[in-house]
Amino acid sequence: MALGTQGYPRNPQLLASFGQSPPQSSSDLVWTDIEPPSLPSKGSKPFGFMPSFSPPRNQGSRSTRSTESHSAEDHASNTGSSNGHGHRELRKPKSFMNPLNVIRRARSRVRLDSEDRDMQAANKSPLPTFVSSGGDSSFLNMDPSSSRLRAVRGRDKKKSKGGAVSTDSSVVPPEFDLDLRRMEGIIDPSLLPKLSHSPPVSGIGFGEPSGSGFSAEGRALTPSSSSSSPPNLGGPVFSDPFMSRPPSVRSRDSAQDHRRMSPRTIAPAAVPPHLVSPSGAQEGIAAWKAPPSWVSGDQPEPDVSSSEDEKAPSSKRKTRRRATLSRTLQSPGVEARNYKIRVHCGINEHRILTCSLATTAAQLSAVLNTTLFGREGREDHRLYLKERGRERMLAQTERPADIVRRRLEQAGYDVADGLDTLGEEDLSFLMKFVYKSTVLGPAEEDMIFTDYKNVDLTNKSLRTVPVVLYAHAEDIRSLTLSRNPMLDIPGDFVQLCTSLQELRLSNMSIKKVPQSVQNFRTLMGLDLSSNRIGDITDTFLYRLPDLQELRVQNNRMERLPWYFPRLHMLRLLNISNNKFQDVPEEVCKMSSLEELDISFNMISQLPENVRSWHRLKVLTIVGNRVTRIPDSFQHLSTLAVLDCRRNNITELGAVSLLPSLEELLVGDNCVQALDLSSGPLLKKIHISRNDITQISLAPGPVGRMPVALTYLNVASAKLSSLDDLALGQLTSLEELILDRNKFRAIPESLGELSLLHSFSCSDNLLGALPSSIGRLQKLERLDVHNNNLTEFPAALWNCGSLERINMASNLIAHIRLPSPLPASASASFSSSASSPAVNVMLESALSSTATLVPTLADRKVSTAGSVAPSRLLPPLVKTLQRLYLGENRLTDDALPLLMILRELRVLNLSFNDIQELPRQFFREIVLLEELYLSGNKLAGLPTEDLPRLNRLEVLYLNGNRLLTLPQELGKVINLAVLDVGSNGLRYNISNWEFDWNWNFNKNLKYLNLSGNKHLRIQTWQRQGDREGPSNGLLDRLAGFQELTQLRVLGLMDVTTTLAVNIPDDTEDRRVRTSVTLVNQLQYGIADNLGNREYLSMFDLVQPAFRGGRDEAIFAMFGRSHASPHNTHISKFLHDNFVSTFTEQLKTLDSSKGESYPDALRRTFLKLNRLTHDHLFSTYSTGANGRKMSQASHRSAGTLFGISAADAAGGMSSIGASGVVAYFRGHHLFVANVGNALAVMSRRGQAQVVSVKHEPFDRNEIMRIRAAEGWVSPKGLVNDEADVSRSFGYYHLLPIVNARPDVSSLKLSELDEFLIIANNGLWDFVSYQTAVDIARSERADPMIAAQKLRDFAVSYGSDGTTMIMVISLAGMFTPRGQENDHPLQDAELFPPPRRNRKDEVGDNETGRLDPEISPPVGQVVLAFTDIVNSTHLWDVNETAMRTAVTMHHQLLRRHVRICGGYEVKTEGDAFMVAFTTVSAALLWCSSVQMLLLEEPWPKEILDLPEGREVYDAEGTLIVRGLSLRMGIHCGAPVCEMDLVSRRMDYYGPMVNRASRVANSAAGGQILLSADALRELRVEAASVEFQLITTVDALQSLELQYITVGERKLKGLEIPEVMTAVYPQKLLGRLHMPPPAVAAQPAPAAPTEAAAEHPNAEELSLDSAGAALPWVECSWTPKQVRELAQLAVRLQTLASGRVFRPLPVRKGSHAQVVAPADVDSGRFLYSDFGALVPTVSERASEAEVLGVLDFLLVQLELAVESLSARLDAPSGLAAGVETIRAALTSRLQSGHPLDPGTLQQVLELLGR
Repeated sequence: MALGTQGYPRNPQLLASFGQSPPQSSSDLVWTDIEPPSLPSKGSKPFGFMPSFSPPRNQGSRSTRSTESHSAEDHASNTGSSNGHGHRELRKPKSFMNPLNVIRRARSRVRLDSEDRDMQAANKSPLPTFVSSGGDSSFLNMDPSSSRLRAVRGRDKKKSKGGAVSTDSSVVPPEFDLDLRRMEGIIDPSLLPKLSHSPPVSGIGFGEPSGSGFSAEGRALTPSSSSSSPPNLGGPVFSDPFMSRPPSVRSRDSAQDHRRMSPRTIAPAAVPPHLVSPSGAQEGIAAWKAPPSWVSGDQPEPDVSSSEDEKAPSSKRKTRRRATLSRTLQSPGVEARNYKIRVHCGINEHRILTCSLATTAAQLSAVLNTTLFGREGREDHRLYLKERGRERMLAQTERPADIVRRRLEQAGYDVADGLDTLGEEDLSFLMKFVYKSTVLGPAEEDMIFTDYKNVDLTNKSLRTVPVVLYAHAEDIRSLTLSRNPMLDIPGDFVQLCTSLQELRLSNMSIKKVPQSVQNFRTLMGLDLSSNRIGDITDTFLYRLPDLQELRVQNNRMERLPWYFPRLHMLRLLNISNNKFQDVPEEVCKMSSLEELDISFNMISQLPENVRSWHRLKVLTIVGNRVTRIPDSFQHLSTLAVLDCRRNNITELGAVSLLPSLEELLVGDNCVQALDLSSGPLLKKIHISRNDITQISLAPGPVGRMPVALTYLNVASAKLSSLDDLALGQLTSLEELILDRNKFRAIPESLGELSLLHSFSCSDNLLGALPSSIGRLQKLERLDVHNNNLTEFPAALWNCGSLERINMASNLIAHIRLPSPLPASASASFSSSASSPAVNVMLESALSSTATLVPTLADRKVSTAGSVAPSRLLPPLVKTLQRLYLGENRLTDDALPLLMILRELRVLNLSFNDIQELPRQFFREIVLLEELYLSGNKLAGLPTEDLPRLNRLEVLYLNGNRLLTLPQELGKVINLAVLDVGSNGLRYNISNWEFDWNWNFNKNLKYLNLSGNKHLRIQTWQRQGDREGPSNGLLDRLAGFQELTQLRVLGLMDVTTTLAVNIPDDTEDRRVRTSVTLVNQLQYGIADNLGNREYLSMFDLVQPAFRGGRDEAIFAMFGRSHASPHNTHISKFLHDNFVSTFTEQLKTLDSSKGESYPDALRRTFLKLNRLTHDHLFSTYSTGANGRKMSQASHRSAGTLFGISAADAAGGMSSIGASGVVAYFRGHHLFVANVGNALAVMSRRGQAQVVSVKHEPFDRNEIMRIRAAEGWVSPKGLVNDEADVSRSFGYYHLLPIVNARPDVSSLKLSELDEFLIIANNGLWDFVSYQTAVDIARSERADPMIAAQKLRDFAVSYGSDGTTMIMVISLAGMFTPRGQENDHPLQDAELFPPPRRNRKDEVGDNETGRLDPEISPPVGQVVLAFTDIVNSTHLWDVNETAMRTAVTMHHQLLRRHVRICGGYEVKTEGDAFMVAFTTVSAALLWCSSVQMLLLEEPWPKEILDLPEGREVYDAEGTLIVRGLSLRMGIHCGAPVCEMDLVSRRMDYYGPMVNRASRVANSAAGGQILLSADALRELRVEAASVEFQLITTVDALQSLELQYITVGERKLKGLEIPEVMTAVYPQKLLGRLHMPPPAVAAQPAPAAPTEAAAEHPNAEELSLDSAGAALPWVECSWTPKQVRELAQLAVRLQTLASGRVFRPLPVRKGSHAQVVAPADVDSGRFLYSDFGALVPTVSERASEAEVLGVLDFLLVQLELAVESLSARLDAPSGLAAGVETIRAALTSRLQSGHPLDPGTLQQVLELLGR
């Protein structure tokens, strides 16, 4: 075979078959006999990407090709079209075309052609000539990556003056590119041998080629020279692209005319007969040829910029911007370095190029062209970019290296990670550069249409509309072209689409809307979302008369076109996720709008002029910065839905004036009050997560009450009470949600809501439910978990529709019946059971209730088993299906009444005080499906009725006292989940006839035996001569091979002697066999499958990491709600994290400051890439060896069994969150992505050490928008992912990336344990509640983890939940001394007590450590008081009620944690007793710190007493309520109060302690001298009980400031006191008053100055704010002299001179009046009568008070004198005279005698 000039083989025989002669010269190659198919004539604007079938148009002088020589011949038959047999038929006329439109287009053709020529800079590709009307692989529709067929073009031809085209008679045939490396889709690459490659062409910045023909080092392999013939490949490797296609694929014969033709011109058929298949046209369908506009000539450059964050400016702005970028690229640092990028050139071949950030795609293409094809190069190859499941051609001006850098940064990489070298690696998971031909398009077989009304061509790598659609254009109603690189739509295809109503062009990276869109005159819906559009002015959408819906969200628009008000039919407009800072004025003028979405912009103010929106029904403004709803909105008479979530709205005044409002969504705002007086149509109010403290109901301005309201959600607010009248008026309410508030009671008017079917009031402080709840006959769901309920309300038995009751986490100890109970109803209880024993137990239970009627005890027990009429039973018995009573105080006495609930499906009694179940407990509740009995004291199960539980699937028995399980449990045939962990099971394999064996339950999917430390799993062994009855059976019973459906097997701390009996750990099965002690860290794990039958979470524990005893890894990966195939990514992360992390640790460079957080970050990023390669490694080729389409990430999902739905959605369900805790010594590093989090308990306080990556986070929104993503109002990234960072989600990368947040902590003895869990826990249990629950069981982390899991299930978690609890106590115990002393402070951390019957009636406090015994003898007392509480109550009683509740909860919680005894409270003052000063001071300091973090009501924070105050360094030091605290120690009188049964203290010591607290300022802690002395003694103690407390105080870095001696009210002996501040609050010492807040604060005193006896002192101003401590060095005598001066100045200001009265000579002498007393110029009086009295024994505070008063008087006197001197009477000279006279007299030493003052008065009086 001959080779062409460029090294490619030629086939003369093949060319001869086409009627051509071999070429004489490679430079004379032209297209001759075979014409390409005709294409539609160019419409209003050509494509930006080269269509698969478009012919080439030459550059420069080669603007006309020799193919134009056929134009005359083709034009002769351009009035018809040819079918498959060569017969010509007329085309249908375009009846819809308006002649005026034709004229208009003709007039504008010059302008359009000019625009086209300006844009034509790329996409010049030759058109193949070979056409096949049928066959398996259509040449015209080949994949862009398929084999390149190229015709070498002839020399340039010149036109004659007359326009004739001169042609060369010597015609040469085309060359064929048969390079096997680039024949994708034609050959099977798997059958190719290792072909040799020619040596690479060396060049600057060009790396060695990589592929099948090169070694790993990049050296070119030596070509094989053994034979010139191709080797035997063992099978067919060449696929003929001209073979017949299957009949399912329709093809059309087409011809081409290269002249510009009218859209109505019919081009002739010019396809040679020998190339037309007889079966080319299907039966019943006329042959069709493509219209002439397919010949679009040169294509415009794609309107894509290298900088994606820039807008699309004018050409001048573009020039300036490029110049700026060029200068930036030359700046030093990262921008100046060269970057390496990988470019794929063919099958398994790529090139590494080194270039700068300024290198353009045109420059790279030139290098690639020269290197791959020699000097002459090839014009039909361009550089493409594949990312996010789509492909586009790079514009010539784009900068590939800059794209790589930006994508890597968006994906989470840092400069330190080597952005300049990462590009040479395979980044297919993120992006991929491909250098390939522009000729071939996607394969025709990939586009088989069955429905031509709704055509979906999403992500087909199209650069034009497929030919097959032209014949059916009139049938298309909906056309989706999203995720394709095409930039325009052919004009004649637009004309053919006479019925198109909906067009979707989203996710196409276009900056301008295709011009041809305006010609779809029938279009009703247009979707342009998720592009880069900055302006749509040139689109002229007003030419679409029927346009009703326009979606342009997630673009870059800052303004709208002027013509928008002319869109009179537009009803829906979505401009969310753009860059609007205000609502566009054009939108305000649109009168036809019915639905408007402006979410996630930067809008801070809504327009006032909205009168044009008189048809608006839905308004969505989620995620903006709006602060108020304008009053003008009351004119929106048709508005039905207002969604304004996640703004800064504080009030909703105008909303109540909307008459048609039906749905109001105001969650996550700053609303402080809710007025339910809205329009009569209002049905739904969702106002959760606000600062609401009051709900009111006043007569509405529209004249009607909210009688239509059916849904009200006020969860996560700050409500403490509900108005009884307001609640009773909501008679139409169907669902009421009041979760996470501060309610202590619900009004009785709840019973008036007769239509209520769902009531939720969880996480409150309810002590009881209203008795009227029994009247709610339509109530179906009741959720009041995590409250303080003490009994099961008797009224609930009367609810006739109640199906679900959740009362978990309360204080319920009794279950009572309604009162009074009729005798007939009582009889029905006895007769309803079929067993006398059950009746006896029921009678016993009924007799124990206080509501029992007297005649019931004498009633004879029925033994006949007859059942009374069901109507006599309480209604609840017949309806209740789900009952959750976990974590209460139930005992065995409460169980009999539960046995009559025959309809129960779910019963949760976990973590109560149940010791034994009744023998016939399961007799009547045989419909049970789930039974939770964890955390009780059960030693066995009743066996009599176990086999009757045929529906039981879930059974939790963990945390009990079980030694064996009954054999009857194996007869529960449907049992799928069994947890018997943390018991005392002892198993004897030979006793299988009487004991349970797991192999009896074949349907088990979850089996947990962990924590049974005495359990041994081993095969049966022969004892002496004894032989087992069936050794084979016993061997099988010792293994788990029979459990084929098993998904989770827990064997932690279980002894297994035969490893072969333990199944392997696979993607479908998780097996845990490790011990619970890792590097002195004891841990426990618990999980569940939820409502799924497959794994979605994997845990990882690596002890002795890297061989170190002080290094360990704990991690988990997965999702709570995931598809069955999500396990692939979770398992891969589990298997490869340790090795990847180890590799990254080795690469750390300490000289660059790199540390463990950098290694963790890089590990997460690399794992994400490796996971992608693992999932898609086999996607490149299919089963038949053919390379798959460009959308392989979607279509190849079946390789892993991914469903079609998952593949169609871009595998959106494939993703995983992850959290890793890396322990190294006493350092902890935590990294996480997604919603898997880690929370640490530090002295009982929850500390979140990870970050939840939720899309609604404002920082994440900014990052998502920068990566061209968007957030939907539902809180989903691109309306798909519920997390903003995660492993997987590759179709959303880098919008959703795997960059973790890394936290570093130094651990101490105060750190108790770490909780690692997925969102199956955190979405239902708060961080602090989780810490409290785990802390109650911290002695056994396994039970703690199981308890958390059970609570999550009780609270509503239905997905996969995984929890790990890691105890940190052993980390600080010296080796070998673990048992020498308690690991925890006996005072701070006493052993947990499970029985809580005698505890206080608060559920949250009940989870904490038991209260200490009341101290006696030497006692430390601490008093607290809220500053200015009286004023706060007067100003805002509602907010203060909530604030005081929060205050009480905080103080009481830490009294338990710090080991205190609450003596009593008086109002908002606390009196607490401690045994040590250290514990008291720790409590006071902790409370002062935590008060800053409380979520106080907004009303409190707006008051002067509660405003935030920061010190000079920007540290928050004041926020919310301010407390004064005092500590004193001594020996008080201790007496037990007979009423409260609490210890009380009396005597002088108590009085002094109270006075010490009263002397403190707001935010200050005062220690008495005795307390300070005792504290010093405790600090020197070596007792272990005080070590932890003292260490905790040291961690706060307390500062001690000596206040000095103070006189206490009512006490003779003053007290020397010391002020104590945590280091972070030391700024309170120098906090200026509000008037001088701008003045610089003085420097903090040193420790030496702090001990000075004259240290500064805090005082309070009138508002309660702390004033600076002033050093008081004034004596009482000096104060009196200052007072005399003040009196003299005040008298002088009044125009007189002060003179003291003469001194009397004796006690009986009379005062003689001066002679001039009546002159009016003097004031005679006694100083003592005019000045304050200052005693010689006055305290410093009293002296300071008098000084403050005198300073005010002096200031007033000076101001009065200044006013006199500034009088406008020309006194300037007089004043100067007075000044000079006074100065002269004072300088001469003469006093100011009365004469001088008289002169001054005379001057002033003139």
